[in-house]
Amino acid sequence: MSIDLNTLKQAVYPIVGACHEVHKHLGAFLNEYMYQDALAIELSCRNIPYEKEFAFSADYKGQRIEHQHKADFCVHGADTDILIECKAADKLIDTHRQQLWNYMRLSGIHVGVLYNFAPMYAQCEKYYYDPVTVRMIAF
Repeated sequence: MSIDLNTLKQAVYPIVGACHEVHKHLGAFLNEYMYQDALAIELSCRNIPYEKEFAFSADYKGQRIEHQHKADFCVHGADTDILIECKAADKLIDTHRQQLWNYMRLSGIHVGVLYNFAPMYAQCEKYYYDPVTVRMIAF
């Protein structure tokens, strides 16, 4: 399966714009939950359909695992759903990336945005999970 990076970029553009707007208004160094609540308001203001604390489970050998994971947001797009993981850390680290990547892999939602609100200059990373090659692709 070939992916069109331009299509992916267009899909995440309004989400990243909403995140930037939250960072612009609230600034750096706040609690992660403050940014999540503000992002929910901003997504609603922009009429971007989303689900906050998106819960999903994984299967193991054909059986559903009871424990649920919760991604911060799932944006329901016209062509694809997109997971958003919000962070308020000094910098993004591999543990943050692995959390989002696992959520993408286990949920079946192949596009994800990792956004760190805490630094003076926010950090944003965008990923596509290719289930055929089992690779994460930054875009």
